[in-house]
Amino acid sequence: MPNDGATREDDTAARRPTALVTGASAGIGAAFARECAARGFDVVLTARRRDRLEALAREIESRHGVRCQVIVADLVEPDACAQIVTALERAHLAVDLLVNNAGYAVTRSYARTSWDEQAAFLQVMVTAVCELTHRLLPGMLARGHGHIVNVSSLSAMLPGVPGHTLYAASKAFLVRFSEALAVETRGRGVHVCAVCPGMTYTEFHDVTGTRTAVEAAVPRFMWMQADEVAREGLDAVMAGRLVRVPGSANRGLERLARMLPRGLAYRLAYGATRKMRKK
Repeated sequence: MPNDGATREDDTAARRPTALVTGASAGIGAAFARECAARGFDVVLTARRRDRLEALAREIESRHGVRCQVIVADLVEPDACAQIVTALERAHLAVDLLVNNAGYAVTRSYARTSWDEQAAFLQVMVTAVCELTHRLLPGMLARGHGHIVNVSSLSAMLPGVPGHTLYAASKAFLVRFSEALAVETRGRGVHVCAVCPGMTYTEFHDVTGTRTAVEAAVPRFMWMQADEVAREGLDAVMAGRLVRVPGSANRGLERLARMLPRGLAYRLAYGATRKMRKK
């Protein structure tokens, strides 16, 4: 059963690698957790909602026969990453695969939000990713093996448009961060990959209140299921890929955006997203 401390130790469990997934209570994070378990990883789930984490932990343990532990933490809190690592150490767990997935969006225009809102957003989307990676990477390097997935977004690869002002910027940061870290750790057994999903069926657009507008504007063939994203993401990091855009349609869009003149690409992106934006 899921818990916040050390659990029983047995020889079989001790030989299994461990994956830590942030933002694991729903959507892409939950899909990554399930996919890690299906591949034989013990899984540590962390997010804010204990009830959802514990329900997912029970499901994973029952279905895959691996150990699943819960660490409740809110990454907006400056000490959250330290608390997560402390809980791992108390449970004598070494993380072999880190999936930095936690995230959300601030939907109002930049000038109409408070700086506290934007600072909290950057804490979750950028600072916590960097800190948790910084705290866990030395152990991976010392052991000579490890994998890190940073869940970015297709928006990181496309022209910036109004609305969700820091979202694409934060996701673009994750791509460059992942690329630099992958080069820095090359030849040392640690593989880093930025996974850049496009439109995915999750709670994301329900939470932002944009579900109806987005589904009306984006063709159905552009949408993916969260489990598809997780499978492609894990395949990519295991294969040593630095960046992966899941889905052939998304990869085609990303290539088109690179080929078009920047001004034209911007105008097209601006027009395509105009009806989805909030003031």
